[in-house]
Amino acid sequence: MAKEIKTIGVLTSGGDAPGMNAAIRAVVRTALNKGLKVKGIQKGYNGLLNDEIIDMDKRSVADIIQRGGTVLYTARCMEFMTEEGQKRGAEVCRKHGIDGIVVIGGDGSFRGAQKLAAQGINTIGLPGTIDLDIACTDYTIGFDTAVNTAMEAIDKIRDTSTSHERCSIIEVMGRNAGYIALWCGIANGAEDILLPERYDNDEQALINHIIEGRKKGKKHHLIINAEGIGHSTGMARRIEAATGIETRATILGYMQRGGSPTCKDRMYASIMGAYAVDLLAEGKSNRLVAYRDGKFVDYDIDEALAMTKDINDYEFNISALLSK
Repeated sequence: MAKEIKTIGVLTSGGDAPGMNAAIRAVVRTALNKGLKVKGIQKGYNGLLNDEIIDMDKRSVADIIQRGGTVLYTARCMEFMTEEGQKRGAEVCRKHGIDGIVVIGGDGSFRGAQKLAAQGINTIGLPGTIDLDIACTDYTIGFDTAVNTAMEAIDKIRDTSTSHERCSIIEVMGRNAGYIALWCGIANGAEDILLPERYDNDEQALINHIIEGRKKGKKHHLIINAEGIGHSTGMARRIEAATGIETRATILGYMQRGGSPTCKDRMYASIMGAYAVDLLAEGKSNRLVAYRDGKFVDYDIDEALAMTKDINDYEFNISALLSK
């Protein structure tokens, strides 16, 4: 027999991502339309353990779809990694009558969802991260906005880099994944793209490429550096010393996590939020909503977390070809 769900909770965990509010809104309104009660859990698993739980209605999520960040706030919680913390989290859920939870976050958040499912609380995960590093899905909530934010910033830096005939190193976010760097590298017409998945630490080859470009008459050189490689400031100093070309480093940082979400992030996050409630209403648990091959689907969280993901070789090769 499928477990009957009467009250669901929703939380956002880990790093914030544009589109999380659209997902929250969809969860709340879809659940209410099904006759379910909804509880908002503030500050992720940390708020769950601290009993920071509020009732939500349709008005609770009015005028939030266009806002960046998350109205439920977010935090990281080391205590929830312990068995004791997980048991206490399940007890807090039962205290509030929460039968199921929608967890919006990244892989660490899904491991927490796994543990709650093991404690008898039905859980559904939504991939909310700008890094696009969840292996089972071709889309994660926030990536589209983040990559557009970074692209627009890089365009502006490129203007001044060209004016001063500089080399510019621009560091983008992504943790240990190079998807934002790859997309921006192609979209911004970068001469070099440094990805954690592919970079061989051959800085001399980078220097040679810059010198060759200058000999061919190039007035500037744009390098997109992924966060997983980092050290952009030191790299800029070494390149300037080796080439004699003025080199500047810019770290875009947390601006990539903010801002009003794009249409795609609002649309996809809304569909995923509604899908999650449908799964809970069917008595499903320990599932992760994904977008794969043009369709919204769901996977067992255990299966999803066991999957691996890598940069597309064709896309990477094209990025090198187009930079010549």
